[in-house]
Formats: sequence, structure tokens, C-alpha cells
Amino acid sequence: MRLAYLTAGAGGMLCGSCMRDNTLAAALIRQGRKVLLVPVFTPIRTDERDVSQSRVLYGGINVYLQHKSPLFRRVPAFLRRMLDAPALLRAVMRWAGETSGAAAGDLTAAVLEGERGPLSAELDELIEAVGEFKPDVVHLPDAFFVGLAREIKRRLGVGVVCTLTGEDIFIDKLPAAQRTRVLELIRTRQRDVDAFIAVTRYYGDYAAREFAIDPARIHHVPLGVHTDDLGSVGPRPTPATFTIGYLARICPEKGLHLLVDAFGRLRAERRDVRLIIGGYLGRPERPYLDKLRNQWRRDGLEDRIDYRGEVDRTGKADLLRACTVLSVPTTYREAKGLSVLEAMAQGVPVVQPAHGSFPELVGDTGGGMLCRPLDSTDLAAKLAGLMDAPGEVERLGRAGHEAVRSRYSDTIMAQSAWRVVEQCAREAGRSVE
Repeated sequence: MRLAYLTAGAGGMLCGSCMRDNTLAAALIRQGRKVLLVPVFTPIRTDERDVSQSRVLYGGINVYLQHKSPLFRRVPAFLRRMLDAPALLRAVMRWAGETSGAAAGDLTAAVLEGERGPLSAELDELIEAVGEFKPDVVHLPDAFFVGLAREIKRRLGVGVVCTLTGEDIFIDKLPAAQRTRVLELIRTRQRDVDAFIAVTRYYGDYAAREFAIDPARIHHVPLGVHTDDLGSVGPRPTPATFTIGYLARICPEKGLHLLVDAFGRLRAERRDVRLIIGGYLGRPERPYLDKLRNQWRRDGLEDRIDYRGEVDRTGKADLLRACTVLSVPTTYREAKGLSVLEAMAQGVPVVQPAHGSFPELVGDTGGGMLCRPLDSTDLAAKLAGLMDAPGEVERLGRAGHEAVRSRYSDTIMAQSAWRVVEQCAREAGRSVE
């Protein structure tokens, strides 16, 4: 059985969804599965070995230009291929500004319109290229691509599966008219997809409700992390100074400002504590970081905060090993929570807001504790409680470490996902041999 796995690049950003897709595809390939990981929009970025093919389909430049003007829909195929060059896509997306809410909503709607929309030429080229792999099942990156399913199934005779991966944060930012249109299209075109995968039960429930998907068609495939290089194999040395870690994109949605405020409260109590910050910083978020830096300099915290910027795989492991506890206090309801599992793989407990996927992950692993969302005072209190109870820190870290290795590894994720893919293939009348 062959799986063509489409994954959406995030314009040069380290994105949790494409990192998860790459980890999953790599694990499936190690298990001997016939999988082709295909980037769409842009090349993907990951801190592990990239197993995706070099060619980008449904390239972001072509999609944008063809959406903006009918003239570009008649561009010869060889010129469209040139615009899909990975190096060009990386360069353009690195310097592109944020698309306005209305424009982003209109472009998303155009993708969802599939074969009936202005991007039908790009869809034709994608189907032709994917068809060369002779897949039995095609995977769509997220609900914004469900408009492609009908034509893919008609032309290739395959099953189609789609991962639900946190579309809500984008949809909620759209102006009312575009939000209504996008939701209407998702609710209509989701019927063409054979099966959906949700990485957390929380988000599966959300998608069933908001996207009008029959819950019986949503399969829970828990997140998994590659633990061979991140997971410690013995007792983890406790840092001499209680050290709080942050590992996520630097942006307001991830709540770094709440953590900095909580850290300031701990220092105001004269507690011996440090903060390490690591994560991708995009151009639009630079003023946000500058404001935080001015704040911690003004409060005399600069010598206690270690800002490491974007870290590679080795840097991530080093950051986590240096932490006593990790906290990413998101202001939104996170659908995934990859950094939580990565911390637990190192035996690092977490303190997370009690919303989104975090109650599920913390409750299932026992590897951390919850605080009130959007409340830096309560976050500081929970961190102070752990400072005063080193035995509890050790217990939580051990529980999380054991849970990740036994239930949240990439190997287990791959096995669970493949069962869904096989079921999808059978229902499409394809062989699973």
C-alpha cells in the first residue's frame, strides 16, 4: 500500500504541524511503509532530518498569483514549475509580509473551492504529480485542503484522509464575512474526505462541532515525538538554580509575556530563579520581543534571562536539559502541544494553562500541572509551589518521561496512523498489501 502524504509548509517558519508530519512520515518509512512526503505551498522546516521530496506542489507563489488574476492561470506549465522552486519560495516567504485578514480568508476560500475555484490548474498539476507515485491513499494537511478531496478521489480512485491540526486559531482571526464563508466551505467539502485524524481528543471534539464532521469519522492518533535523541535514559541532573524554560514561537499567542510577568513576580519575592527562552521569531513579532526585552531590562531581570533565539535540534535538547520546568502559557486553546511532550521526554515537568489540549496531555501523562489561563499571578504561584517542593518536581518529571516513552513516541504514533490509513484504503477498495 502506498501513501502520498501532503504536508503544508509554513513559509520558512518552524511549524508544529509540519514537524509532526515529518516525524510521522520518517517513522512510517523506518517501519517499511511506502510513504512519499509531499510539501505544498512552501518547503517544510523541521529540526529533524527532512524526509520530504524536494519538489513543492501547489506552490504558494502560483496559488497567490492565480488567485489574484485570471491572467496568471494561463501561464505555461514550465513557468509555473519555475515559480515552485524551493529556493525561490523560501526567499519570497521569508520577506513577505502578513496577508490581511480579508485577503487571507479569500485565498483560503479559493483553495476550498477546489476544482470549481480559480486554482483548478494548480489542482490538476498536483493530481498529475501525485498520481505518478500510484498511491492508494492521499493525505491532506488540514481542513483548509478538504476542497481538493473530491477531484483527487475522482481522478485517482484513492482514499483520502485529512489531519485536523489547529485550524481554529486562523479561522478566529478572519473578518466575519470571510470566517462565515470559510466555515461554510469546510462544512460542505469535508463530506468528500473518507477519514479524519485528530491529534488530541479535545480538538477532535472541536472539529466535529465546528466543521460538522461525524465524530465516527474522526480517529484519535496521539502526537508522538522522536525520543532517541531527546529522551534521557537515566536520572536527569537537577539544575543548581530553579530554571524555567520556554520553547515555542515568539509571539503573543504563545503567551511569552505572561511567563515573563510571572517570572518577574518570582524575582520580586527574591526567589533564586532563571528563565531560558528559545523559539522561532518572525519579522512581524520583532516589536513584541523588543517590548518584552525593554520590560525585563527595566525590571532589572536581564542577567537572569537567557534568550537563545531559534534553536536547532541540539540546541533544543540543551535548552531542555538546562530546565527544571517548562511553561508555554498560550493565550489560545492549543490543539496540539508538541513542546509539552518534548519537555517530558527529557524528564522536565510542565506548567500549562487549563485549556485546549493541555488538560488532556497533562492528565494522561501526569507530567505536570495546570494553572488558570491568562493569569500570570496563578502561573507564578504554581511555579513557586514547585520551587518549594523539589520532590514533586522529580515525581512529575519521572511520570511524564515514562508516559512519553510508553504512549507518545513517534513509533506508536506511526502505528496508530497507519491503521487509519489501511481502513481508509479498504473502504476505497484498494489493496493494503
